[in-house]
Amino acid sequence: MKIAILNGSPRKENTAAMVDAFKAGAEEAGNEVCVLHVGRMKINGCLGCEYCHGKGEGQCVQKDDMGQVIDAYKWADMVVFASPIYYSAMTAQLHAAIQRVYCIGKPAASKAVLLLSTASGQTDAAEAYFKQITAFMGMENCGVCKVVGEDNKKAEKMAEIKVWAATIK
Repeated sequence: MKIAILNGSPRKENTAAMVDAFKAGAEEAGNEVCVLHVGRMKINGCLGCEYCHGKGEGQCVQKDDMGQVIDAYKWADMVVFASPIYYSAMTAQLHAAIQRVYCIGKPAASKAVLLLSTASGQTDAAEAYFKQITAFMGMENCGVCKVVGEDNKKAEKMAEIKVWAATIK
């Protein structure tokens, strides 16, 4: 299986540890994995100009790093959204990358999606949004792995994520 992980964190901690653990487990199971650090990429919000659905024929008028994300959606069988939860939501950077997929409509190749999240507290609103995105895009919801509080610094929790990822085929 081809798995694209979209790491929405602008930081190099916590979420990155989850991504690394997931990637290691998924690769051990024979999956091909690419990681895009969308939290540190230049991805603008959707302009709603409809260029992509007219003259652009699926191409966005904006020339930023989103092309890499679109290529990953087209390549992957599964997309993993990885994000810290800020104010009950995924990061603005990841949210922009999700919204900008609008230019290609519902991802053709990607059939499954899951969420890796880290937070200091509640994640219910982010999980509800994730379920809505999954349903709208017509993708299989493969679940949510959340790490809350101090667990995001524990090797045992990262080992659990690695074992979980190894079950994906």
